[in-house]
Amino acid sequence: MIKRYIKDGDPAKTGPKARIGRVSMVILILLSAYLFSPGAVRSQSITIAGDADQGDQGPWMKAKVEEFSKQTGINVRYIGRPLSTTETLMLWQQDWAAQTADVDVYLIDVIWPAIAAPHAEDLSKYFTSQEVAEFFPRIVENNTVNGKLVAIPFFTDAGLLYYRSDLLEKYGFKNPPNTWSELQNMAQKIQDGERANDKDFYGFLFQGASYEGLTCNGLEWIASNGGGHIVESDGKVSINNPQTKSILKTVARWVGTISPKGATTYQEEESRNAFQEGHAAFLRNWPYVYALANGKDSQVKGHVDVTSLPQGDGPNASHAATLGGWQLMLSKYSKNKDAAAKLIKYFVSFETQKDNAIKLTRLPTRPALYEDKDVLAVAPWFARLRPVFESAVARPSTATGADYNKVSTTFFQTTNQILNGAISVDEGVSTMESEDEARYALNHKFQSKHANNMF
Repeated sequence: MIKRYIKDGDPAKTGPKARIGRVSMVILILLSAYLFSPGAVRSQSITIAGDADQGDQGPWMKAKVEEFSKQTGINVRYIGRPLSTTETLMLWQQDWAAQTADVDVYLIDVIWPAIAAPHAEDLSKYFTSQEVAEFFPRIVENNTVNGKLVAIPFFTDAGLLYYRSDLLEKYGFKNPPNTWSELQNMAQKIQDGERANDKDFYGFLFQGASYEGLTCNGLEWIASNGGGHIVESDGKVSINNPQTKSILKTVARWVGTISPKGATTYQEEESRNAFQEGHAAFLRNWPYVYALANGKDSQVKGHVDVTSLPQGDGPNASHAATLGGWQLMLSKYSKNKDAAAKLIKYFVSFETQKDNAIKLTRLPTRPALYEDKDVLAVAPWFARLRPVFESAVARPSTATGADYNKVSTTFFQTTNQILNGAISVDEGVSTMESEDEARYALNHKFQSKHANNMF
């Protein structure tokens, strides 16, 4: 139709009104092509379910959302997740079961890709192979389930030991503890001395509440003492062994001595706050704590350092840190996938991850950032993390696949009972063994088929 109008010499078809009509039609055709093209962002409003509002992580993420909206014109609604990873998974699973389109982008734990896979859009549609190669390959592998790129790595984690350098010096210790026995002795001596001025002072804080964080702590204790990984890669349930029993008995004795009885209710923030307020000598936590503990509002700023977690004392002992980290997933049920994919790309970009590393000391998932001079200027201790990652251990989601949450729940609930003195170590370990064997030991073939790879 447009060609015929252009070729025709009739004034009625070539005059001003006709030209306006032709321009309008061209605009309409181009607009239609844009709106219905595969890559078009058809809606300018999306929702991301991200970090909890408590602490600095949520506010940082919200600020980045606002920056993204200003740059792109895409309106983004922010929802903070619960602090508990266990509660977060339950909430996300409710969304996925309902196939809701209310949330477009989810922040998911490193152990959830197999669970999230049926509800995730394949991100390989939005990231080229060259772009994917810019991330740590092992995390990408972890996030790939049956060929589908379920999520893109946002930041990674590993358990670390924080300590008060001023108190170590005050009580004559030249180096942080290398073994759990050394930590116990050092913590007790420092605690005894500091109690004169602070009756609420304790030697060692950790995350002992009945949630996923206790699985992380517990795996570090057991693996570092040569007790295995709860369920091994071949599906064998290994929890019931002398090394596991020994270290769990040791930790149970800490509760009420070098650790407060309330430690069995502590998650990350409760333990961080107590440490940051000056009420402890040692703290097990994740890398994000470093910037906060040395921040302007911290009671212990300038006196906090970090090292690898201790190892056990036995012949098979080794340093062990549980790998963690969070990923960004695009919901399969999103009605705004193109806009949501743009937001994910923004959050995992070099520049945004660099800002995350500098301001919150979160570990980037891009290897290149570990050599960035600006990052190292703020967090030179990043250069000391290689041994931590070399000795890191994965939670047993490889062997248990999409059912990992059941194994973890059994572990952290039972371990919490042990720490609270509700059951003995022998009874608890036997319970975990019997439940895990009933679930997995007779079904190795199924597990190997459906396992999702960890680090």
